[in-house]
Amino acid sequence: MSFFSTLIEQLKYNPDEPILFNSGFFLYFLTAFAGAFLLLHHKKRLRTIVFTLFSLYFFYKACGVYVVLVIIAAIVDFFLSNQIYQSKSTQVKKTLLTGSIVINLSLLVYFKYTDFFISILNDWQFTNISPLALTLPIGISFYTFENISYTIDVYRGEFKPVRSFWDYLFFLSFFPKLVMGPIVRAADFVPQIYKQYELTALQLANGALLIGRGLIKKVIVSDYLYTNIVQQVYDAPMRYTGLECLLATYAYALVIYCDFSGYSDMAIGFGRWFGFDININFLSPYQSKSITEFWRRWHISLSNWLRDYLYIPLGGNRLGKKRQYINLLITMLLGGLWHGANFTFVIWGALHGAALAIHKLFSERLSLATYDGFIVRSLSVLLTFNFVCFTWIFFKASDVSTAFEIIHQITSNFGLTYIDKIINTYQLVLLMMLFGFIIHALPDNLLSKLSGKIQYYPTWTYITGFIVLILLLIQFKSAIPILPVYLQF
Repeated sequence: MSFFSTLIEQLKYNPDEPILFNSGFFLYFLTAFAGAFLLLHHKKRLRTIVFTLFSLYFFYKACGVYVVLVIIAAIVDFFLSNQIYQSKSTQVKKTLLTGSIVINLSLLVYFKYTDFFISILNDWQFTNISPLALTLPIGISFYTFENISYTIDVYRGEFKPVRSFWDYLFFLSFFPKLVMGPIVRAADFVPQIYKQYELTALQLANGALLIGRGLIKKVIVSDYLYTNIVQQVYDAPMRYTGLECLLATYAYALVIYCDFSGYSDMAIGFGRWFGFDININFLSPYQSKSITEFWRRWHISLSNWLRDYLYIPLGGNRLGKKRQYINLLITMLLGGLWHGANFTFVIWGALHGAALAIHKLFSERLSLATYDGFIVRSLSVLLTFNFVCFTWIFFKASDVSTAFEIIHQITSNFGLTYIDKIINTYQLVLLMMLFGFIIHALPDNLLSKLSGKIQYYPTWTYITGFIVLILLLIQFKSAIPILPVYLQF
């Protein structure tokens, strides 16, 4: 095969090797993009067009022909949002908004939930339809929510829609956050499009640290724990003891945190390098003292979206206590279903919704301020963490029966007879878990402090640091690529 034929094959979409921040091809993509961006960064319109085209190509390398869905969604919502803004009739505005929401949700429901609903109808013997075996387009859950929030904000009069289609397509397709978020609000992002590009030493340092931390979380901690214990145990829980199932569940808590927050770190870091500030998405969630606090620290962009565009429109806490608890449950049920078309996610969302309602109920009737000592805080963190880990069982399990097998093993086959053997078998896993929890325990402002110090370092120190990091990542990188957890959502 000639050089050009090989090059063309590399440039094509490969479903077995989607482009990710930790993939080899991304280094070539980033180099080509950075070169084009730096040549044109002083010309705002060309900069926007080039950024958008590279973002669309990035998305093509991630999901192939489904890149067309992003373009279609952008066309629909760009047109409807401007019509909503220009219309003087409240009824017309509502009709256009409804149309936007229906179109966006229809695309999401078709690809994500059609086979799920077919299987339910078949199980209940209402129908006998063959599943369509639809492939879920990568990132559709994230850009669908961004589209909906955009048109709702325009309808509410909180945001003036952009006049240029390229600006809207750029906002929607911005490659650092396109595949797995964070979910970005137009009001936060769009004004940055029109600013003059400037990369300060502090932004360079902060971006480098975020990207480095994200790679360590994803490739070293998350991928290692997933391949060495989580995948094995959750694929066949009845072959393992209750202690191993519990260890795998705690390991999965680190897997999903390091995987998703690591990817968010990288997205934010790349954004900083190219002049865009994306809001932080995780704030040490396992240090939370309550389930309410957990949702203020975990996947913050989704939590805020569910609050502003679902919980509050349902009535929030304005319609009485009972209605508030119902609204919390509905919000989390739908939040669970957003993650995937499986009853395991529905149960996961229901558990969190019930826990939020119960916490609201008891926090209103029982003030813990008097007991806010070290012991109470520690017990609160421990209780919250273990509850979250219990719900992760349903989140991770392939089906409900597997989840209950995990729970059965933990509650009925938890003998400590083989603890010495398990410690020896999973010695490296335990060390990696300790490393993961240490990363999680680091102060949230540590990177900002370090950025302020290393911003004065010469360029060669950054290059040396990344070479060392890449060599380290190579030692931990698994032979089979481990796709990010949230890539399936």
